[in-house]
Amino acid sequence: MAERRPGEIRRRIVFDPATWHALDRLAKDRMETIQELADEAFRDLLKKHRRPTTLREMLRESLRSQPANDHDRQSRRRGG
Repeated sequence: MAERRPGEIRRRIVFDPATWHALDRLAKDRMETIQELADEAFRDLLKKHRRPTTLREMLRESLRSQPANDHDRQSRRRGG
């Protein structure tokens, strides 16, 4: 079993046999683990739904969501 990294969360996921075999074959073809495939898939899913995946992206998004940070755009509209 792989060594646990600090802060890591483990969950079980159930696959139907056909999906499991397809994932297993893909992992072997790409010389990756199922975990690496899952990491890539979840990152892509979060990106598709415009959800931040890193601390830097989370901070950037939180700054964008504050109206007080939009002063630069408003001044441009007024011609100032």
